[in-house]
Amino acid sequence: MGSILNSKKVAVITLLGTLAFVSNGFLPSPIDKMVIGIQALSFSLASLLVAKGGATYASFVTGLLLSILRTGFFPFSLIFSLFYGLLIDGFFHLFKVNEGNYVKSKRLILLLTVATGITGVVSMFLSTMLNIIPMIPTMYFAIIVVAILNGVIAGYLTVIIWNRYISHHFL
Repeated sequence: MGSILNSKKVAVITLLGTLAFVSNGFLPSPIDKMVIGIQALSFSLASLLVAKGGATYASFVTGLLLSILRTGFFPFSLIFSLFYGLLIDGFFHLFKVNEGNYVKSKRLILLLTVATGITGVVSMFLSTMLNIIPMIPTMYFAIIVVAILNGVIAGYLTVIIWNRYISHHFL
């Protein structure tokens, strides 16, 4: 079940990574940081599909596509995307979200909220430290608040989508 070698799972996870790219790849920064909910939803579904590395694989696809589109931000797009995917995969195991056919909804919502918040803070901190984006405290506060809300909404939607539509096709 946890193997990524299943071609059906690889195809779906690649599509989820592409969806995450399309959802914010064409938006200007920092607006793209505020609509991270579709990325969170895509990566969490990928992690449910493949217990070991699903979100990391999807985030790698997203990061590669972002690096091609935004060559000026390479390798940051790839690194931040991979960081987010690794964080989600790691938290899936730490929070023990998935137990067979059952997904613990409160833990999943908390997981995505924490992972999204951490990724937002780390990416903003590094971006300002490296003078990629100027320091504007009100903008960063808004990004953090909206990112956390995106995590909550993405966690809730992940539970609904997984339980109602996807889990019975892959388990």
